[in-house]
Amino acid sequence: MLEKTYDAKIVEPKIAKVWEEADAFRAGAGAEEGAEAFTIVIPPPNVTGSLHMGHALNNTLQDILVRFERMRGKNVLWQPGMDHAGIATQMVVERQLMEKQIHRRDLTRDEFIEKVWEWKAESGGAIFNQLKRLGASADWSRERFTMDEGLSRAVLEVFVTLYKEGLIYKDKRLVNWDPKLLTAISDLEVEQQEVNGNLWHFRYPVEGEAFDPENPKTFITVATTRPETMLGDTAVAVHPDDERFRHL
Repeated sequence: MLEKTYDAKIVEPKIAKVWEEADAFRAGAGAEEGAEAFTIVIPPPNVTGSLHMGHALNNTLQDILVRFERMRGKNVLWQPGMDHAGIATQMVVERQLMEKQIHRRDLTRDEFIEKVWEWKAESGGAIFNQLKRLGASADWSRERFTMDEGLSRAVLEVFVTLYKEGLIYKDKRLVNWDPKLLTAISDLEVEQQEVNGNLWHFRYPVEGEAFDPENPKTFITVATTRPETMLGDTAVAVHPDDERFRHL
């Protein structure tokens, strides 16, 4: 008997099963011989959690494109994958271990990485199932992970090659250091916080003049939010057209 209302929970899994059994989303499925290739590599969602509305919108747009190009007879591949999101993943796994009264330092590096892989297998499967539930027409036989051996080695090889060709370089830079995780993090992962500070005023005596706090001609005032730099000061420069310092 036909239901009065459309129930997505019943209908959509049935449709998805038909698609999967027909291998409808395999790379090149239904393509004409010698057809032009059309490929999209999915912006890999982080393995650290569940999909959100942003993922749903983004993947819907990609799905529209790949389905359209399949209908045009092109050799289509929508490559699915996940990002390891190293720092975020480490935090999640550490929290899970702490619930069992296990600290990361209680494990060797290899033991901790093994726990990470166990968690990835659990979380990653959920993410792909969510994408499938959305009806994403990716080639699920090609699921990849950024830490897969082939991909990881390819990235390493590219970086070494670019370095040897002088296209990238190593240098000493100021970094955002996380004192808890003991690692550098990107600017994008830093949460800026505005705090009230102090503006310090220093009076530098003018050489050859007897310092008189009431006489501004005997000193130069410098204001700074970083008073510790005073220890490295060797000279003070003033604008030659500034009326306040014409006497100098």
